[in-house]
Formats: sequence, C-alpha cells, structure tokens
Amino acid sequence: MKIRMLMTSALVMAGVAAFALTLTKPAAADDKALTVVSWGGAYQHSQQEAYIKPFAKETGTKITEEEYNGEIAKIRAMVEAKAVTWDVVDVDTQTALAACAEGILEPIDYAKVGVDKSKMIGGDQFDCAVPTILYSTIFAYDADKLKDGPKTVADLFDLKKFPGKRALQKNPFINLEWALMADGVATKDLYKVLNTKEGVDRAFKKLDTIKKDVVWWEAGAQTPQLLADGQVVMGSTWNGRIQNAVVNDHKNFVIVWDGQAPDYDLWAIPKGTPRLDLAYQFIAFSTRADNQANQTNYISYGPGNKDAIALIKPDVLKDLPSAPDNMKNAIIVDPQFWADHGEELRDRFNAWLAQ
Repeated sequence: MKIRMLMTSALVMAGVAAFALTLTKPAAADDKALTVVSWGGAYQHSQQEAYIKPFAKETGTKITEEEYNGEIAKIRAMVEAKAVTWDVVDVDTQTALAACAEGILEPIDYAKVGVDKSKMIGGDQFDCAVPTILYSTIFAYDADKLKDGPKTVADLFDLKKFPGKRALQKNPFINLEWALMADGVATKDLYKVLNTKEGVDRAFKKLDTIKKDVVWWEAGAQTPQLLADGQVVMGSTWNGRIQNAVVNDHKNFVIVWDGQAPDYDLWAIPKGTPRLDLAYQFIAFSTRADNQANQTNYISYGPGNKDAIALIKPDVLKDLPSAPDNMKNAIIVDPQFWADHGEELRDRFNAWLAQ
C-alpha cells in the first residue's frame, strides 16, 4: 500500500509541529463513534464501500474518516500527549514495525480479530498490525501514446530507447531497488547489495543517469494524470491507481509487472484509544474473507486474508499483484531493512534531490 504519499487534509499540511501543539484531550469514549484514518483516493474509496459503510450500517457506528501521509510522527504525538483521537489507522509495513517497536501501537489480540493469524498473508511478521491488502509499486505507460512500450525495469532507465520524462515517487523506497535491478542486480540479491555502502552508492549513481528526466510525485493520483496528459512517457505508482484509471476512466494504460514490489497495508490501533473494543470490532469486520474479497471489486489489491482468494472473481484475480504471472520477477520487499534504514536513506535521497 507500501511508502506512499497521497493528498492530505489541511491538518496534515499544517505539519507535525502544528499538529502536536493543537492536540487536546480526547473526549470521553463514545461507544458508537470511531475515527478511521487512511491514505485517501481510490484506495480509501474502496475501504468506504467494502468496510466503512457496511460496518456503520450493521453496527450503527458513526465513522469519521481522515487522510494522512503515513507519518509515524502524528501517531507518536497523539500517544505521547495521551490525546489519541485516531482509533484505527491504515499503516504501511515500515510504520507497523517501527511504531510497534516504539510502543505506540496496541499489540494485536487475534482472539478479538476473530481470525487465525496464520490465515493472514504476512501476519506472522507483525505484532501490532493486521494485514489488510497486498498492493504493489509498479510502473506503467499509456499504450495510446507508446505503441511498443517498456517491458522491464531496465527500460525505465533507458533514455535512448524510451526518451522522455518518467514519473517516480519522491522517496527512495523501490527507486533504489529498481536502480540496482537496472544496473544488473538480480531481485534475490537486492537487499544483500543495498545493505552495503557500496550498494547504496551504486543505486544513487544509477539514479543519476535519469535524474534530469524525472518528474517526482508525492500523491498516487499524480501518475495516472501525468500519463493521461502526456507529460511523462512512463511512471511509477500503485497498481490499483492504474487499474482504476483503466476500468473507470477507460485509459489504455499498461502495467509493467517486471520488478513489481508487492507490499502490505495493515490495520493498526494507536495505543491509548478510548475506543479500543470498537476498533477491534471494525478490524474484525474488515478482516472477514467475504468483505476482503468484496474490496477487490473496487480496487485491484490482493486480500490480506488467504481465505478471501477463493471468493474473488476470476476476471478480477488476474489483475491482482498476487496473480502467478505477475509475480515472476517480483521484488520481495524487506520491511525490516526499510524500518532500520528508511530514515537515513530518505535523508540522503532528499539531499541528493537538492544537489
């Protein structure tokens, strides 16, 4: 789902410092009120249709939705101030691990979730979050504008074969892995190489070769628009954003599955929410196999619950990241690597952008 930068509310744009300053003590817990926070856009719309609206209708709960950029600092500020107003938060793998290690998320009691942990894809990797979807960072092109399009990650870096601008996320996540792939590193060796200073230097050196031809995006909706407007010849985003443009906007976009980077998004509960029981009820509802299968009707992300796969329509299943043909040369993302090194690599990446 999994470092993703989406359009945010005015609260997010105000910044972490302002957020922390304006925290107030949460009101007394309302048994029928819940705040659910996610990433906005087509993804949050799929959650509305599959989980939020049905749960509200079934339980009579008033749900307030908010959007954020995945900042762990916002969760930390709430917890440290003992002013938790977010009850359920959709987090990426790095946040799930790092925030759990900091003690700012509730440890998950799977007895309250109502599903065996072994049924959840990647469930054994996380103590403080429940996998909800499997999404993928991919790159794509507009077949109406590029008849013989790219086939491999190497093509993304080939300015001679495919001249023009590329759209890439303003973040080192996956960009460094792709740079090493384009420089000849096999997917199975990516993190072995990236775990060395020489490997990181090598990745940045490869990114140097296309830097002047990159449009850096911060919201997942930007790449489909940039492709549609002809401002880029290819661009990265999450597979659901491209599929949404194909199905709903009738765009002739093509996903390049080579080097796709599947990752999880997960439901987490900020530590200290006064609505803990209701938060668990919502997560239990959204983890049910039938509800997770239903979400694939709104966005092409795979389910976290393995039992949901058998309930997904065949014509939908083929477009999911987990389809066997799409996984042939996938990057198996190492969330612990990014939890350990993400901050320092983001600092270096931002400094590199400024050069």
